[in-house]
Amino acid sequence: MLATLGVPYDPTAATIAVDAAVESGQPLILINLVELLPLAMSVRMGYDQLEDTPELADSLRAPAVLASSLGVQVERLRVRSPRPVVALLELVAERRPGLLVLGPDRRKLPRRVYRKAVRAVREQAPCLVWLPD
Repeated sequence: MLATLGVPYDPTAATIAVDAAVESGQPLILINLVELLPLAMSVRMGYDQLEDTPELADSLRAPAVLASSLGVQVERLRVRSPRPVVALLELVAERRPGLLVLGPDRRKLPRRVYRKAVRAVREQAPCLVWLPD
């Protein structure tokens, strides 16, 4: 399982996740967790969803294309939640991956958000965790 928090994947993290899926023969789950801000009127009117930038779309697509070309089954998920890290941990508990690669590009993510996500994943994920640091 490879996860990011609304930013492009770290290239090293994407490589590790694809390699692990190829070597283990398991499907690869690619997750983009996006914070859903609690703006009721925006949600009702359908303006809570912004299109991905071309850079983000390419980054999210690249590991899927590579894994598919290597014969790995790929599932891409976009999860919108007011608490993305909690949603990630729920997905990990539900899907039970052997390895969780938390791979957002840290240059594009606020430090505090990354540290909070790493702390939660290290403490609560019931599987192996790989971090790009």
